[in-house]
Amino acid sequence: MSPLALTNTTWFDTARRHAQRHTLAFASLTVGALSVLLLLTQSLWLVLTGDMATGVRYGLLGGLAGFAATALGALPALALRSIPQKLEDTLLGCAAGMMLAASAFSLLLPGLASATELLGSKPLGALVVVMGMALGVLLMLGLDEFTPHEHDKTGPCGPGHERCGRVWLFVFAIALHNLPEGMAIGVSFSQGDLKVGLPLVTAIALQDIPEGLAVALALRAAGFAPGLSVLVAAGSGLLEPLGALLGVGLSSGLALAYPAGLGLAAGSMLFVVSHEVIPQTHRNGHQTPATLGLMLGFALMMVLDTTLG
Repeated sequence: MSPLALTNTTWFDTARRHAQRHTLAFASLTVGALSVLLLLTQSLWLVLTGDMATGVRYGLLGGLAGFAATALGALPALALRSIPQKLEDTLLGCAAGMMLAASAFSLLLPGLASATELLGSKPLGALVVVMGMALGVLLMLGLDEFTPHEHDKTGPCGPGHERCGRVWLFVFAIALHNLPEGMAIGVSFSQGDLKVGLPLVTAIALQDIPEGLAVALALRAAGFAPGLSVLVAAGSGLLEPLGALLGVGLSSGLALAYPAGLGLAAGSMLFVVSHEVIPQTHRNGHQTPATLGLMLGFALMMVLDTTLG
């Protein structure tokens, strides 16, 4: 397509053609988005008028902790242009391990326990959590396909990416990582239970440090100035408190919305880890250090969950 044709074509037309070529991904995005909208609508009144001060406050503080950790991790990029690729892959592997453990110990297990208690049946409780996981995967699958973004290894993708500057493509890519993390924080604190929320926010904040550094260094390697690289990487962390508020709303209405919301957040995080983080750590020939880092991160999160939970 010529540049002139791109100029005269709206993003809506581009997205519509993209949807026609990727019907499964469009259906996934539609189902996931409508499900999230339904959960959010049924809980909005309770969040706005009910006694939700504790959950909202904890969720916002947890999201801000994730933002602060992302900004802290990005700061060294002011002086560093790069770190050894082996070290970067190991750190990202450690972050992936912590996210996997957080999904299991801080989201899925409490979700299963909550749903089982509400329904009085382990199979039905598991079904509720699995349905939540499926919604999270559908949502992330659709967002990944229909959000214009760019990765440092695979290049630009998504409808209308030709219209976006490279810095915005990087921002959108980061958003796909940080939004489900923020939602997980919000869901975990939605009942005001520190035993569920504290281990999770600790894990996410710790893994946000190497993730923030990796993002800032990727921006520097792409040719962005040090200050802009750090600013964009740190600013991306703002999606975590926003996602946390959304997570509180999603899981604070009907009783079953809480375990379903935990499953949704876990499914979203598992999708990001499997679809983005782990493949990124295995693209440079450092699979063994990255895998050892993943095991270390998983074990660290397991200990934190046992200690803080």
